[in-house]
Amino acid sequence: MIRPLSRTALVLDIVGASLLFIVFTPMSIAFYGPGAGGGDTSGTSAAAVVIASLLMFGGVAIGRLSPGLALIAAWVGAVLQMLAGFGPLPIDIAILMVLYATAAWGTRTVLWWGFGSAIVGGFVAAIYMVIVNGVAFGTGSGWDKITAGTLLLVLSLLALGFAWVCGLLWRVILRSRRTRAAQLQAESLAAEEQERVRIARDMHDIVAHSLAVVIAQADGARYAAAAKPEMATEALGTIAQTARGALSDVRLLLTQLRHRQGDGPQPTLADLEALFAQVRQAGIEPRITIDPTPPGEPPGAIQLAVYRILQEALTNAIRHGDGSVDVHLAWLADRVDIHVHNTVARESTPSIGGHGVIGMRERAQLVGGSLQAERQGPQFVVHASLPIGEVA
Repeated sequence: MIRPLSRTALVLDIVGASLLFIVFTPMSIAFYGPGAGGGDTSGTSAAAVVIASLLMFGGVAIGRLSPGLALIAAWVGAVLQMLAGFGPLPIDIAILMVLYATAAWGTRTVLWWGFGSAIVGGFVAAIYMVIVNGVAFGTGSGWDKITAGTLLLVLSLLALGFAWVCGLLWRVILRSRRTRAAQLQAESLAAEEQERVRIARDMHDIVAHSLAVVIAQADGARYAAAAKPEMATEALGTIAQTARGALSDVRLLLTQLRHRQGDGPQPTLADLEALFAQVRQAGIEPRITIDPTPPGEPPGAIQLAVYRILQEALTNAIRHGDGSVDVHLAWLADRVDIHVHNTVARESTPSIGGHGVIGMRERAQLVGGSLQAERQGPQFVVHASLPIGEVA
């Protein structure tokens, strides 16, 4: 029965209804009250008009807060007005406003009660004006009364129905706004979730690769420290450099996570040599073949996908390989094929369903390509095919 309504909106409704009461109530008494030449001439009639007006405009005041109670108040006011013997009065504009409120803000039940009230009210008003007020055309014969009643019925239904239909149209507008707002919120949440997944994927690629290099260098330095201390110093320098680079990338990603407009690290093909250098520093010499070479400048999304797929594939080779890895890139006219394979150490087996393989597959799918990662005997093979489209 009571809708949630802000205090400001409720105050505005009460003030507006009070102003309408102040304007239309004296007008109704002046034209239809005692001594005005119409209606009952006793002082009781003026009191009846005031009470009916209070009920009707009270319904207007709570129209948005409780459309059902407003409809009841309007009906009671209208019945009191008819019992006092009055025909249509200026205060009856409140009835139209209440019908509008039932259609615009009422529940489904109140909505249809408002529709029924418009229909029943039209018939009651027409019959009342013809029978009680004696409204008729011509000589006032039976046929003239029927004609007058029909015309009054049509006018009443049009007036009451128009108010209800206007409220219904506003109800549709409000519902479409809520639907649109919910759709925009859902789209925003989906975009944020995609952004989180992308950042998590970047975080995994950066951290996993850097940690793999750091671990390999640390193990090598530990074994070589006794025989060649200078190699341990070089390895420690590589560890520090790799860790600083990873820390910088992670900071950029965290900044992007806090501020969606921030720019995260976006590697290109020019960064592949630095990636291969990191792999060499980890003790693995990748055999790289590029045939044919890129026909132009590939799109940025393709360059990023190629870099990340190679980064994860080489990270797996560092973790699970025995020190050898072959990389083949074929830049064809419509696609780029990536082929990476390395011998898997006997005591280590890469997980096909791990986050790294899933991330590589997602990278390929995001640009419309495909990726397969599987173990073939002693070899772990990663093969990806990414569509290039037009190149610059």
